Amino acid sequence: MFLAHTAAGRRWALVAGAAVTTGALLTGCSGGGTSSGSASSDTINYALPANFTPNWILPVGTASHLNTNNSSISQAVWEPLIAYDGSTGKVGWNKNNSLATDAKFAADSKSVTITLGDRHWSDGKQITSRDVEFWFNLVKANKADWASYSPGKAPDNWTSFKTTDATHFTITFDKAYNQEWMLANELSMIRTMPQHVWDKTSDSGAVSDLDRTAAGAKKVWTYLNNAAKKISGYATDPLWKTVSGPYTIKSFSTAGKVELTANAKYDGGGKANIKNVNLLPFTTADAEKNALRAGTVDYGYINATDLSQESSFKAKGYSVKPWTGWAITYMPYNFNNPAMGPVFKQLYARQAIQMSVDQTTLSKVVFNGTAIPTYGPVPQGQESSFVSPEQKNNPYPFDTAKAKKLLTDHGWTEQGGTMVCADPGTGDNQCGAGVDKGTKFEMQVLSQSGSTVTDNMMSALQSSFAKTGIKFGIKTAPVNSVLSQSGQCTPDESCKWQLSFFGTAGSWYFPAYPSGDSLFATGGGSNFGNYSNAEVDKLITETTTSSSNEAVQKYSAALAKDLPVIWLPEPDYQISVVKDGLGGFAQDSLANFHPAMWKWTK
Repeated sequence: MFLAHTAAGRRWALVAGAAVTTGALLTGCSGGGTSSGSASSDTINYALPANFTPNWILPVGTASHLNTNNSSISQAVWEPLIAYDGSTGKVGWNKNNSLATDAKFAADSKSVTITLGDRHWSDGKQITSRDVEFWFNLVKANKADWASYSPGKAPDNWTSFKTTDATHFTITFDKAYNQEWMLANELSMIRTMPQHVWDKTSDSGAVSDLDRTAAGAKKVWTYLNNAAKKISGYATDPLWKTVSGPYTIKSFSTAGKVELTANAKYDGGGKANIKNVNLLPFTTADAEKNALRAGTVDYGYINATDLSQESSFKAKGYSVKPWTGWAITYMPYNFNNPAMGPVFKQLYARQAIQMSVDQTTLSKVVFNGTAIPTYGPVPQGQESSFVSPEQKNNPYPFDTAKAKKLLTDHGWTEQGGTMVCADPGTGDNQCGAGVDKGTKFEMQVLSQSGSTVTDNMMSALQSSFAKTGIKFGIKTAPVNSVLSQSGQCTPDESCKWQLSFFGTAGSWYFPAYPSGDSLFATGGGSNFGNYSNAEVDKLITETTTSSSNEAVQKYSAALAKDLPVIWLPEPDYQISVVKDGLGGFAQDSLANFHPAMWKWTK
């Protein structure tokens, strides 16, 4: 979110949804493992989202590697310091799969002291405060490349890292923070990495304390990121053999198939119940659905449009379980696009666009009732005290006639079915700053390929936009490509993309506390379109420092009205189809999967 988000470092989830088109299983994944799950099996076959392959292993995410599959794999191999997830059915600190056992905040909320458990790397070395400091130093020196970075937030607001002993360290903050936010949204991003193996600048280089200088930390960062780009070496490169989690990498194909096997040296509380986990890629959900029918997938999915076939899957020994998420779905604008950026910067234009999106019908028809409308930056699929009345009540109901009038009232006239700026200028009834005379209201989205749900939604949007006089072009590409082509850019750079969509199963899965510092703060690491609003920045800061939910509600109301993105229906992450007898887990609303918890119960 993601995509996305960073996935390896945060509760990031820029994710691709289950797709339904014709096609074939990727080469090498027609079977993938055991033919079916059983009580005696030590293997499980898990279906990855269609046309969405894992492509990153380093436990520090960068902008072009944002998806929850990367995150889930990384966390199974390198256990988080503080695993904050919903794997037990309720979002909270999962201490069984965390390296830390305690986090004590100072009375003034300006620092926290963290205790590590008596844990060891797979090579027998103790996991110590030095391994946490290693991550801290790398991120501090390379924050601009870390996808979870937002100016003023971690690591900017962490003023010092002080080691007390091998298992205790203190992080000091620049001011008092909301402890709930700090734990769930910032401290949960910390990843403990093997300093005694990774603190070097080449494969043959000696390991030393290079990370303790900014220059050295930059060189180590470059080395690790370059190594992480070599997907074919994930299972063989000695660099990735020293792990702390319940699993280690057995194989990792560039085509997307990943095999995990239990880490025999794991000494934590979340030991793997099933020895071998095969993560299977699919080019389409039709191919994945055929694998379910053949019994070669133990934990898969169907699309919402296939719910009428639920009884046939039950007859084959599966149960059908919707996987709901703590997420929002949206299409980001590129406010720095040279052609349409000036138009997107006009609030009236964004209002007209939003009023042309019939979220209610899209939720019922395209998503077969498995999605809900979203009107702002806080998830609405689950009850919470974070959503403002303004967001709940939808400031911009679907009304293409009103949307068209909004454009004509601001200097646009319809020519050949498309609105054209006829009255440029900055007056109340003119097109607005930077919008030239003759500018056509033509916008194009780069959207994920391989999903009939996405295709159907884009076609529906194209039709409703046309009623407003907005031309909407659609180009498609695999999700990883969409993410890599939709990065932040300045006006003087090549800013070709205008709109981007990568969220058939949700664009952004939040940590427990749904602040928008990465997404919508000026300069936020996941603020793809460079949205910037000084007043919103102040509200976001308040959400991170105030312990009152009123701060989040004010933020919710502001962005429901200001429209930093195009809000779209938020669907279930997926409709899971699970082999009978596979249990031991809850489907994490933060969109991570947790293979160590899976077990055959019968």
